[in-house]
Amino acid sequence: MEWYVYGRGSSPIRIVSKKRRFWTKRTLLIALSIIVIAGLLWCAYALNNINKAATTDPMQKADVGIILGMSMWGDEPSPGLKERLDYGLKLYQKGMFPHLIVSGGLDKPDLQYTEAQGMRNYLVAKGVPDSAIYVENEATSTYENLLFSKEIMAREGLSSAIIITHTYHGWRAHEIADELGFVNPELGLTESTVLSMTRHKTREILAYTKWKLQQLFL
Repeated sequence: MEWYVYGRGSSPIRIVSKKRRFWTKRTLLIALSIIVIAGLLWCAYALNNINKAATTDPMQKADVGIILGMSMWGDEPSPGLKERLDYGLKLYQKGMFPHLIVSGGLDKPDLQYTEAQGMRNYLVAKGVPDSAIYVENEATSTYENLLFSKEIMAREGLSSAIIITHTYHGWRAHEIADELGFVNPELGLTESTVLSMTRHKTREILAYTKWKLQQLFL
């Protein structure tokens, strides 16, 4: 039973309306707080996973090294992409794999080379035989990098791979490789001295979130 106080300028309708607005605002505030807390917890979980990625140790020799693409600066690989290429080149020279797949599509319509073509040109200039490099020119995401690289592996009879990228990118790359059915994929990860980790790890949290949503709904 509700009790109403009658007085000048007041009515039961106004009192009930105020109570409803109060509880509506309180409910919305509680819901918003729950969403914010859940979001912060998710970001902490994602960042923890991102920070756990590490180069496979001990690393086993594989059929191929897959270097994941990154942006081009004109006709040249960007400084960040050069870090991946240099690390992949180091592993190749150590004899960890006899073949390389370079993967990445066109950054901008006006560029002369795709990421993969720019990567191939860089490696050839460093002494890698052109015949040792498979070029994958279509990928526009990490998922496509690995999906299209796996298709090249199947076509060429290659069964094992070391995935080469930056450390902050390694966890998601490994999860995607597992999802695509790579057999015991290894990671070859390099730290960056040229990239802002605050910026790239923030972007990676968003990319990892998108990937987990794709897993959940698709």
